[in-house]
Parts: sequence; C-alpha cells; structure tokens
Amino acid sequence: MTETVTNWAGNITYAAKELHRPHSLDALRALVARSPAVRVLGSGHSFNRIAEPGAEGVLLSLAALPPEVDVDTAARTVRVGGGVRYAELARRVHAHGLALPNMASLPHISVAGSVATGTHGSGVGNGPLAAAVREVELVTADGSAVVIGRGDARFGAAVTSLGALGVVTALTLDLEPAFEVEQYVFTELPLDGLDPDAFETIMAAAYSVSLFTDWRTPGFRQVWLKRRTDQPLPGFPWATPATGKTHPVPGMPAVNCTEQLGVPGPWHERLPHFRAEFTPSSGAELQSEYLLPRRDAVRALHALDAIRAVVAPVLQICEVRAVAADEQWLSPAYGRDTVAVHFTWVADTRAVLPVVRRVEEALGAFEARPHWGKVFTTPAARVREWYPRLGHFRALARELDPAGTFANAFVRDVLGD
Repeated sequence: MTETVTNWAGNITYAAKELHRPHSLDALRALVARSPAVRVLGSGHSFNRIAEPGAEGVLLSLAALPPEVDVDTAARTVRVGGGVRYAELARRVHAHGLALPNMASLPHISVAGSVATGTHGSGVGNGPLAAAVREVELVTADGSAVVIGRGDARFGAAVTSLGALGVVTALTLDLEPAFEVEQYVFTELPLDGLDPDAFETIMAAAYSVSLFTDWRTPGFRQVWLKRRTDQPLPGFPWATPATGKTHPVPGMPAVNCTEQLGVPGPWHERLPHFRAEFTPSSGAELQSEYLLPRRDAVRALHALDAIRAVVAPVLQICEVRAVAADEQWLSPAYGRDTVAVHFTWVADTRAVLPVVRRVEEALGAFEARPHWGKVFTTPAARVREWYPRLGHFRALARELDPAGTFANAFVRDVLGD
C-alpha cells in the first residue's frame, strides 16, 4: 500500500497490503470475492484497530460508491448507501419533511460504521442509532449479496456486527415526521446528594440530556438539554441556566457547536452537539466510552469521582448520557437501559492508557461494556461474559464467513476464535 492511511485521530496507521475505493457495487463484490482478508474503513472515527485488515489484507473505503439516499415518504423509510455520513443523510431526509429519531453528537461519522459499532445518541427513550435500522444489505465473503431485515432470525446480529459478517453496502432506516428542537445549557450540577431517582428524573428532563464534567471538582460543569418543541417545556431546578453559548470542552470556542439558548431549529441542527459545516476539533484526542446498567449510574459516578485526581490531568471532557435498551446481540446497550460514560482524552496514548485501566477498575463492579470503536483495555475474555448472545453471533459469522475473510485480530479476540 503506497498511500499512508490513518484514522481521524491519527493514533492508528493501517498496515494493509492494499487500499481500494471501488466505484461500483460490482467492482466491490469482485474485490471481496478474490481477497483473503477485508476490513472497511468507514469515516475513520474509531480509535482502535477494529478496521485493521492486517499486513496481507485489503482496507476498503466505500467513499467512492454512489452516495445513495432514497427516501420513501409513504413508508417513512430511507435507504442509504454504505459510504454516506449522517450530515448528508440528515439534510436529504429533512428536505422530505422527515427525520431520524436520534443522532450522535458528531454528524460527520458514517451511518454504516456508526451502527456497526453500537454508536448512540442520548435520551432515556432513545435506543442506539442501530435501533432505526430495519434492513441491512451485505456483500459476504464470496461476493454474494445478502439482505437481512427485521423478522429474519439473523437480524439481531446484522446491524451491530463489528464488520464481521460482510461489507454493508446499504441500510434501510425508519423515519418519522420532521420536528424542531430547542437546546438549553445549564451549569454546575452537584454530584453530592444525587440519588438514583433524581438521576433518572434529570436524564428524563428532555428528549436528549448530556452531563459534562472535567472531573477536576465533584459534579458536572454543564448540562445540555435538547427539547423537542412538540413536547412539554422541562423545568430544571437542579442547576443554573447558562448566560451565553458554551462548548463542552472548557476554553474551547462555541462557534462549532449547535445553536443554544432555546433558539428552535430543525432536528438535525440541534440533536448533534457540533455543526455539520464545522470540524469540531483537529482530531487531537483519544476517546473511551463505557456503557453500564442505568440503575448503577450514581454508584458508578461516585466511583469515578473517587479517582478524579488520576483522571483529570489527561482528560479534556467526560460526557454522561442515557440510552434505551437495544436488541442487537453485540450492542453495548443490549438488553438493558443504559448509562454511557464517555471520555475525551488528550492525544497522548502513553499517558492515557494507565488512566483507562484505572477507570476500568473503578467501573469493574458494574459490567461496563466498552464501546467497540474506542480505546479500552478490558480483557476480551471478560467482555465476552457480558454478551449472552455472543455464541449465536459467532455461529452466524462462521456461516456467512467460513474462511474468516472479515475476522481480523480485533474480531477474533471479541469472538474468542
């Protein structure tokens, strides 16, 4: 591979033998059929080697495929190509008067890669982004096209699949009528006195709620509430309203962030934290995230507060969100209402990894499933214990990919092969 390819953060340089950007589905199918090892790069927003095909493998980008976005207004669905990113998808969907139920904080990420790794937005009633998917179109290891939809016994494996079943060439997603959102920011929410009932009430105070802290002192520096204008205006007596626009990371300018101060706007311009037309950062960061049962949220937050002197020196910001239970077998939110604790670290792997281990020790009592696309050190054998349908997923992967074309080192570690 003559071209040097890194992920967005620059902490991973891929060692593939070849890099391909096929321009057609036929070319992609032929490429996969003749290749012994294939992984798909997506938008490069993973922070570990989940996309690494190995030194003899093919790194595959779908960016050159036609950017299909086919909206069916009658069915309220959209079929989207495997290389399309959320920002582009959202604009096209909104133009038809429709909406996605939720979005991640960053709209620049690919749809297929996001759902494959269990990426999510926020809201006690909102599942991960994969919950909107109703059909997956795959190219499997022999170049065959396979379609797996809801009602198929394999569907629980097909969306959050870690890229282990095949190349996702298209997805069909459920939509709903377009809606508007107002975004409000509050400051200084104490951790002391926060009990499970109060935490649940706070996280349900709006359609989407995010808590931010730098862990330099106890409690949260900011609370972001995203209210759908067709839902009641929430009261929020626990913290003080912000008087100006803010960025989640202390000291960063708010110009890249979506509109605040209660100004209503289209769903796709408020549900993400960052504006689609801006790059929110240079990629000079690492990220980790852990998803655990929401009933354990307050205990877990106090466990993190106990080590904040270790965490704070290498942390840019920590975000806490709620996620509804998911039915995808490898979803970190599978089978349980979830709290997600996300860490944006400084871009220093040597300094960050020991702190990641301390965080994992602090969360060890809570079955904290790591996000598949982030930095984590939890042993794979332990992670496997937390996924009751892992054996069923492994069997399907062997059925669809008997030679292990898509089973890189990361996937083999997860599956225990």
